[in-house]
Amino acid sequence: MVQIQPVILAGGTGTRLWPLSRELYPKQLLNLTGDISLLQATIKRIESLPNMLPPFVVVGEDHRFLTQSQIVELGLQDKISIILEPVGRDTAPAICAAVTYALKEQDEDTMMVVLPADHLISNQEAFLQGVEQARKLAVEGKLVTFGITPHSPETGYGYIQKGEGYEVLSFVEKPDKETAERYLAEGNYFWNSGIFAFTLKTFSAEVRKHAAQTCLSMEKSVDMGQDDEPFFRLNQLSMESCARESIDYALMEKSDQIAVVPVDMGWSDIGSWQALWEVSEKDHDNNVVQGDVVLEDVQNSLVRAENRLVTGVGLKDMLVVETADAVLVAPLARAQEVKKIVARIKAENKEEYRLHRTVYRPWGSYTVLEEEPRYKIKRISVKPGAKLSLQMHHHRSEHWIVVKGTAKVTCGDKTFLVQENESTYISAGQNHRLENEGVIPLELIEVQNGSYLGEDDIVRFDDVYGREG
Repeated sequence: MVQIQPVILAGGTGTRLWPLSRELYPKQLLNLTGDISLLQATIKRIESLPNMLPPFVVVGEDHRFLTQSQIVELGLQDKISIILEPVGRDTAPAICAAVTYALKEQDEDTMMVVLPADHLISNQEAFLQGVEQARKLAVEGKLVTFGITPHSPETGYGYIQKGEGYEVLSFVEKPDKETAERYLAEGNYFWNSGIFAFTLKTFSAEVRKHAAQTCLSMEKSVDMGQDDEPFFRLNQLSMESCARESIDYALMEKSDQIAVVPVDMGWSDIGSWQALWEVSEKDHDNNVVQGDVVLEDVQNSLVRAENRLVTGVGLKDMLVVETADAVLVAPLARAQEVKKIVARIKAENKEEYRLHRTVYRPWGSYTVLEEEPRYKIKRISVKPGAKLSLQMHHHRSEHWIVVKGTAKVTCGDKTFLVQENESTYISAGQNHRLENEGVIPLELIEVQNGSYLGEDDIVRFDDVYGREG
């Protein structure tokens, strides 16, 4: 039986789920519908695939450590390869890289299954049946796409028009409401899921025919790539030469070897807050509620509190999402327009489009508690066995107060321990490093003082995580 090589594409940002999803903490890393993230749910979904090879996860540089951390939480760090994209170029270059990487060790008759990391699939059995049908078509030389059986006239998805058997007649862009209703009535249009299956041999032959430049650039990017444990880092210059293209546009809409497998597997791309409301469990008033929330006379709404008590009175069909640094309020039916707000925030160079108040690093995390001109207060958590880079700041000094655990501090040419309820001072221009050699998380309060407090005022001299700056 043919072997299956799963590939999970984890490079998206999910701006329509702001303020929960941020550029540096995208939706695939969030726990939206359960106790694990969408990425982790996707990884667990493929564990029951027959004849499965160790999966690949393709992810951008900015998300590499968070992605690795979530894989470690599942205990699969030795069973999953992480391919790093130095620049984002959409799905066509990413899949080309995965195929080229697979061909370094796998037989060309291996079937690759490509899945986005940020989708929800509630019917596992239907998913596995779809993969089995895709396998039969893939071994016949088909590029297979999964078409989702529609249950409503959705305008937020592209569609696939199916002919006889598994024939694809056309790919259709997102329709207006009237057209979507017609598609639903006709019965041979399916939502385009972005899930694909094909043999390495078929994909290589077809992509050389229809997207030769992308193919050649990504082959070179893999050939010139480097192992950077636990990652494989694609070559940046080669990838930068690729056009930004989706696999649909670059290949699927051009090839004459396309097949569609219709599946009804409880699928959603959770592309908006309204989509999340539709797939989530609701209370007796048809509300989706998360966190510390108290409601009175509220119906058909989504209310989510991340950091504090949120209350509501007399709301209907509304969206309220609270995080530590932002609050979103909108009619639920206009949830797709959140991306317009994110675009404005980004244009105004507000950090809230990129970061949460809590920022994750490979060594742990920090939370900004307060910030004013010339001073900033952070809570810093360092994982057991982890250490920050040896670094220096030009424009700020730092006071560290340990509140839990023991800190090993390097300051200039001295190294010493700082216990709970003790503190130390790092002056501007002084080389320093913070380490946690203990078995419990190290927690400390950092008070920064200076004329400039930006995160880019870091000169790194040594870093175990390979970061530069």
